[in-house]
Amino acid sequence: MSVQTGSASFHASRKSKIAAAIIARQDRIPVWSLSNLSIGIIGLGFLFTFFDIGDINVSFIQTCTQIVPGCLPQIAGRYIGLPVLLNLVGYVLGALVLSPFADRFGRRDVMLITMVITGLGSLYTAFVGDYTSFILARTVTGIGVGADLALVNTYINEVAPNQGRVKYTSLIFIMSSIGTSLGVCLGLYLTTPAAPFPFGLPFALATPHFVVGWRTMYGIGASLAVVGLLLRLFALPESPRWLISRGHLSAAERIVSRMEKQALARLSELPPVAPAFPMRTIAHSTGYSEIFSNALYFKRTILLLVVWLLGYITVYSYVSGFTVLLTALGYPASEAGLVSSLSIFSGLIGALIAYTLGERLERKYWLPISAILTLAGGIVIALSGSDFGITLLGSLVLTLGAYLWLPMTYTWSTENYPTRARASGFALVDGIGHIGGGIGVTYVVSLVFRLGPFGTFVLVGCFLLAAAWLAQFGPATRHKRLDEISP
Repeated sequence: MSVQTGSASFHASRKSKIAAAIIARQDRIPVWSLSNLSIGIIGLGFLFTFFDIGDINVSFIQTCTQIVPGCLPQIAGRYIGLPVLLNLVGYVLGALVLSPFADRFGRRDVMLITMVITGLGSLYTAFVGDYTSFILARTVTGIGVGADLALVNTYINEVAPNQGRVKYTSLIFIMSSIGTSLGVCLGLYLTTPAAPFPFGLPFALATPHFVVGWRTMYGIGASLAVVGLLLRLFALPESPRWLISRGHLSAAERIVSRMEKQALARLSELPPVAPAFPMRTIAHSTGYSEIFSNALYFKRTILLLVVWLLGYITVYSYVSGFTVLLTALGYPASEAGLVSSLSIFSGLIGALIAYTLGERLERKYWLPISAILTLAGGIVIALSGSDFGITLLGSLVLTLGAYLWLPMTYTWSTENYPTRARASGFALVDGIGHIGGGIGVTYVVSLVFRLGPFGTFVLVGCFLLAAAWLAQFGPATRHKRLDEISP
């Protein structure tokens, strides 16, 4: 018996050393080492996902007037809370239920499933005929979106170079910003009435005879999902780190070898192999069981949960409810939509700043910077006196802060968990954190009538500021190897 035990121990030790050597080879690669097409494929998926998040922002006013009896643009804010809230409930369910499968069965295959669910939800939305069906369709879409965001961030962090995890998360976030901008701008074009600038878009299409603009938007979203699904199916490899965590060493070695060859096409030579960290080749405890049984990851989870809950109160109040908020402040629907559409381009600037400068500071140091920008932008809007130019300036600053906060927090949260629980960990804190988003969108409009513009924007902005302060108690992760941060 002792001979058999010793032999099993020897083989396990040998497999662990081989696994550690493979990951050490991957960790030394200083550049993006999958094909350029792969980052485009992941980015396209994010573009569609954030198109779906952003398309309700402007288009809901037309949606409400078409499917809710007696709904007028001025009172659409009464109805946006429930579909956004249940979309976020779906997001939480999708993240919590589907993401653990990625820790057990692989990142790539589950990302295919999430894209199918999201696309079907968007297609269903395009054909609904009443408010109840609209809410149900948004819930289904949320299930796919919640899981997909968790898995994409996990995948990027596991294949990006150690010195570039923020950079490449921000690169796909540039695509997400384009998706949000596309959703908001199409909403302005297809679902608001024409009005002279700056009170609207002079060539907008919504008229008493063209009332299906919002349906067209969701149909476009479903088409984007089909393209993203096909590309993921045929061109994305599995994460080598996940393969090793499940004992598939040969498959992991083949992918890492391809990554080395891809890197050598851009470099004259690779750096020396990094020192190897001990690796588990079969993770007996994965997903939530690992998180809740490990004191380190449990403490990190509590901190991250509070950070996400507070942060999303601010972020979702502006990302999903900004047009309705401005309408409640007295702006005409077309003008509010125009401000939202123009300000969203600031999100692209935020993603570009994160891409170019994100690795120069610890992730958690960026969060107070983002929060201060968001708070300052809201105060400018509150004091604008409804002047279009000043309101737009405040909106640009506000959006810049919110969209700078997201890629930094996405990257940092994912780094806080080991490979055997990375998808589950991110899904847990980001998914439950979206309850804060539901609270923000549901109550932010009512705050306007109680606190006034200044009080509302200050209160909403302070939630993000509190989240940024709490994040300073978390670990530093910049330029560290994933298995060093989260063994």
